[in-house]
Amino acid sequence: MTLPPLESIPSPPWSFDLAATLGSGQVFHWQSHGAGFAAAAGEVPLYLEQQGHELRCTAGQGILASHYLGLDHDMGKITAAFPSEDAVLQRAMNWCPSLRILRQPRWECLATFITSSLKQVPHIRKISLALRESFGRRIESPGLPVLYSYPSPAVLAAAGEEALRKHGLGYRAAFLHQAAVAVARGKLDLNAVVAMEDADALEALRSLKGVGEKVASCALLFGWERHGAFPIDVWVDRVLRQLYPRCRRMKPPRLRDFARRHFGPMRGYAQQFLFHWARLTDCGAKE
Repeated sequence: MTLPPLESIPSPPWSFDLAATLGSGQVFHWQSHGAGFAAAAGEVPLYLEQQGHELRCTAGQGILASHYLGLDHDMGKITAAFPSEDAVLQRAMNWCPSLRILRQPRWECLATFITSSLKQVPHIRKISLALRESFGRRIESPGLPVLYSYPSPAVLAAAGEEALRKHGLGYRAAFLHQAAVAVARGKLDLNAVVAMEDADALEALRSLKGVGEKVASCALLFGWERHGAFPIDVWVDRVLRQLYPRCRRMKPPRLRDFARRHFGPMRGYAQQFLFHWARLTDCGAKE
């Protein structure tokens, strides 16, 4: 298989697992290609591969790839902020210690999680790829498969709810279309969210119909790099209730309060370790 010219990415001081990071349920459009993965990072065609500790990417895209992968995240400081005697979190981290939280384009991230409600990862991926192919920009680059960018708010707003519904979104089509209209018309400025405090940013995203606490938290964590966001989906809820006895009977607001107090300012990273571990091991039962 012919690949594009490649360049090495400077190794981060902390271990990194490319396959685990891309497959950890925070992004859904990367595809296997050659010995690595290919996708559009925003509008840029990108190939990534890892051989041992060596990371390589499309030549000329090293800075973009390093930024996208979060290789500059200080994992020493991040993990030092976690509760020191949490055996459950430690098990999750030991299972996949080299996970990173990506820096995704904001609209792409928000829109993808709007379509994720009550869907499993393979279904979310199918919807994301279908929307890209139908409404995104076709990107061709030597040595890579045909790729597609995520459609802009203006494009999805113009497409209309019925056209979106044909791509397996069901009731989510209305939510995605209304969000696209709101962003395209400036009702919600995604860049303005950057300067907001966490609580205000959460409420700004929740002003969109169909965006609840979990979707807004996912968008803030993976699209706005708010590492204090702690999405609670079915997997994280199960971990908290099954393995943290004090959480067993908590209602959602108290569960969120527990997460904020217990996991600390980098709780978004703690959430990702717990989510990835729980989803693939059934809370460690298959270890």
